[in-house]
Amino acid sequence: MERHIDVELRRLKDELVRMASLAESAIGLAVKALVSRDAEMARQVIASDDAINMLEIEIDDLCLRTMALYQPEAKDLRFLAMALKIDNDLERMGDQAVNIAERTLELLKEPLLKPLIDIPRMAEVAQRMVKNSLDAFVQQDVPLARSVCQQDDEVDRYDDQIFRELLTYMMEDPRTITRSVNLILVSRHLERIADHATNIAEDVIYQVEGKNIKHHLQDRAPAEGR
Repeated sequence: MERHIDVELRRLKDELVRMASLAESAIGLAVKALVSRDAEMARQVIASDDAINMLEIEIDDLCLRTMALYQPEAKDLRFLAMALKIDNDLERMGDQAVNIAERTLELLKEPLLKPLIDIPRMAEVAQRMVKNSLDAFVQQDVPLARSVCQQDDEVDRYDDQIFRELLTYMMEDPRTITRSVNLILVSRHLERIADHATNIAEDVIYQVEGKNIKHHLQDRAPAEGR
C-alpha cells in the first residue's frame, strides 16, 4: 500500500526535474544568445529567471510541509534534506545563466572580439553535467554521479584555457580589455554552473553510499587527537 508521503516525494521529484529543465534551458539559451549576438534572446533568459525562483520557493515549502506533516523516517528525511540543497543549486544555476545573458548585453555594445570556440564547448559540457546530475538523482545512479564529478575537471581546463587566451589579448591591445573581461566572466559563470552540478552529484553519492566525497574527505585520515 502506497504511503501518503510517497505521493509527496514523487511530486517533489517531478518538481525538481521541472526546475532542472528550466535551468538547463536558460543556460543553453544564454550561450546561444552570446554566440548569435542576440539581445532579445538574452533578455528572455533574464525574464525567465522568475519562473526558476518561484519553483525554488514552491519546492522549499513542499519539503518543509512534508517534514512537518509526515515525520519522515531516516531515508525519506535524507531525501528531503537533499532536495532542499538541490533546488538551491538549481536556483544558483539560473542566476549564472542570467549573469551570462547580462554579459552578452554588454558585449553587444562593441564589435566581436574573436570567434567563440571554447566557450560553446565549455557550455556543452556544463549543460551535460546539469542533466546527468539530475538523472543521477532521479535514478539514484552512483556511476553517473561520479562521471559528473569527473567532468568538472574538463570544465576547469576550459576555464583556464579561456583565461590565458584572453589575458594575451588584453596584454597585446588594451582596447580589448572590456570585452576580454566580459568573456572571462562568462567562462567563470559556466564554471560555477559546473560546480553546482557537481554538488548535486556528490549529494547523490552521499545519499546512496553514505560516502562524503566533498573535498576528497574520504581520502583523509582522521586527525590525531580527534
